[in-house]
Amino acid sequence: MADSHDKLRKPGRLGEPAQVYLTDSDQARLERLTVQLRASKSDVLRRGLEALELQHMEPTAHPVLQLIGMADDHAGTDTTDVAREHDRVLAGDEEASWPVNAENV
Repeated sequence: MADSHDKLRKPGRLGEPAQVYLTDSDQARLERLTVQLRASKSDVLRRGLEALELQHMEPTAHPVLQLIGMADDHAGTDTTDVAREHDRVLAGDEEASWPVNAENV
């Protein structure tokens, strides 16, 4: 089933125009990337969209999936049942990663 945009497209046209407002720094970044990649502005923006989509669709980049294997660090080191005590174990790991504040010592 074609959507309403397909009906409005001219035959042979590759895509639809999009208007984007860029800050000066974003415009400079776009210009720099067009030179570095030897690509058009449109191509750079398309590549950026594709990269962003892949980043968000990559299973290993998902924050919840990054928890997998964290409990392995505790396997065999103590008698803690990580499956039952996961909140305490993960909270302890998080607190251990915090920098020590000299005032609290």
